[in-house]
Amino acid sequence: MPTSVTMPQLGESVTEGTVTRWLKQEGDRVEVDEPLLEVSTDKVDTEIPSPAAGVLSRIVVPEDETVEVGAELAQIAGDGESAPAAAEPPAAAAQPAAAAEPPATPEPAAAPEPAPAQPAAPAPESAPAPSGEGTEVTMPVLGESVTEGTVTRWLKQVGETVEVDEPLLEVSTDKVDTEIPSPAAGTVAEIRVQQDETVEVGTVLAVVGSGAPSRSAPATPAPAQPAAPAPAPAAAPRPAAAQPAAQPAAPAQPPAPAPQTAPAAAPAPTAEPVQQTAPAAPPQIERPASTGQQPEGPAGYVTPLVRKLAAEHGIDLASLTGTGVGGRIRKQDVLDAAEAKKRAATPQPAARPAAPKPAAPAAASPLRGRTEKLPRMRQVIAKRMVESLQTAAQLTTVTEVDVTRIAQLRARAKDDFVARHGVKLSFLPFFALAAVEALRQHPKLNASIDTAQNTVTYHDTENLAIAVDTDRGLIVPVIHNAGDLNLAGLARHIADLADRTRNNTVSPDDLAGGTFTLTNTGSVGVLFDTPIFPQPQVAMLGTGAVVKRAVVVDDEDLGEIIVPRSMVYLSLSYDHRLVDGADAARFLGTVKERLEAGDFESSLGL
Repeated sequence: MPTSVTMPQLGESVTEGTVTRWLKQEGDRVEVDEPLLEVSTDKVDTEIPSPAAGVLSRIVVPEDETVEVGAELAQIAGDGESAPAAAEPPAAAAQPAAAAEPPATPEPAAAPEPAPAQPAAPAPESAPAPSGEGTEVTMPVLGESVTEGTVTRWLKQVGETVEVDEPLLEVSTDKVDTEIPSPAAGTVAEIRVQQDETVEVGTVLAVVGSGAPSRSAPATPAPAQPAAPAPAPAAAPRPAAAQPAAQPAAPAQPPAPAPQTAPAAAPAPTAEPVQQTAPAAPPQIERPASTGQQPEGPAGYVTPLVRKLAAEHGIDLASLTGTGVGGRIRKQDVLDAAEAKKRAATPQPAARPAAPKPAAPAAASPLRGRTEKLPRMRQVIAKRMVESLQTAAQLTTVTEVDVTRIAQLRARAKDDFVARHGVKLSFLPFFALAAVEALRQHPKLNASIDTAQNTVTYHDTENLAIAVDTDRGLIVPVIHNAGDLNLAGLARHIADLADRTRNNTVSPDDLAGGTFTLTNTGSVGVLFDTPIFPQPQVAMLGTGAVVKRAVVVDDEDLGEIIVPRSMVYLSLSYDHRLVDGADAARFLGTVKERLEAGDFESSLGL
């Protein structure tokens, strides 16, 4: 019995999804957990794996169609079941049967001969014919709110052949950069939208002529009668006579070979398709190779996002081995190579202090002088930040913290910490632990306001949201029940969420439910800033860069002395509708006291 593939629920509040691309076509073989199609929701874009092994017998939902969760997307037939793809040969076999009927009559065979010759004649003419006929390639809907797209590059030109699902062009929208595959096999007859031109969804981009040679291929096996090789020379002049389409010339040749030429003449027109199918068959056999190999080099076919990441990190795609389907190089392969390259380059900075060199002038950004549409992620961020500022009475309080003891603990325990827990020990887990502990004592900072009901909810769990900087913009995943984790647990969760967020593998549930947010602007050297907390939260803590500077310290023996200390600024933005300045100061005081005490030896095994 066929296995049904349904639209999964990709998040707690997700009710529908859009099929953006089928990675397999009807009749293709698929294995268990092999990517079957790509689905886009309002929260995440992901691949849907196959639930069973077999043959994709039926595609129920076409590309760019939106369906509800639980709707059937496709059916997979088992190994012992037949796929509907087998229904196509009988339709094609009807053509050879029709072609075989004329030779059944001896005398009228001369009259039907021009009839087979006429289908043979349009076969070569089908290359230019698709300019008026053929399959139209339209701008698809690449997301729920996407209304237009820009053609960034044509991978095929007019006159070139293209296979089904072979990348035809690249399109860029405010949400994603992707390739548009060809919906049919044939020849590119017309390109209607040029590069760098923006058109609306549904606009015809190009026309692909129907692949006439591939249709004539099934016609040759049925009347294949190679027992008469002699008529082959007689068939050679027949195409020459077919070009002017002069019927008197056609009967002039059959009388010479006598009436026997009537059955022999039937293979004559089929001999021409046999020669045509010889070049047409290899593209069908080598189709996976053609779809997998592009001018990008031996690394294989890659998406624009992968090429962009490779260019940003200086990775040679030809040196990578893809882990995707068919050896395709994926985003994770480039990120892994970039990380390996970064680790290999880490010993070099140790030698820099011995021989400092002047820094090379920074290259100008390619964005200089450009005007482009605001990406969808930036539109969402802008909307939410403005809404937060317009809703809440936000202000920021800053305090200074001496984290010298924590710096000393990190220096002693960081190597052993990596060996035991598999993640680096940064300052951020210390700040996170101190903040979560302080939230239990100051629940006003771990609350949310409902303006519609005029109510405030003091949460009984600390769901810590961590701001992560990505290429697409600032994304804030959530560590649920962070108050139940120790220092090592927070470090592992922070590293895992940050990695999955940057790799675009974070789930929608990981992005919802935060009650308090922590942002580490010090990771890029900033001393402090004034964060904007997201609604409906009422507070957000920003941690600046940890720097060493001279500080006046009161020593028991020496009195006031100036010594180098590791210092950091903590900035707390809060909603003055609920939190007063004194409340914010008390919360920061609790965090400051916890960090300066530096009592983390037990958590670090020291």
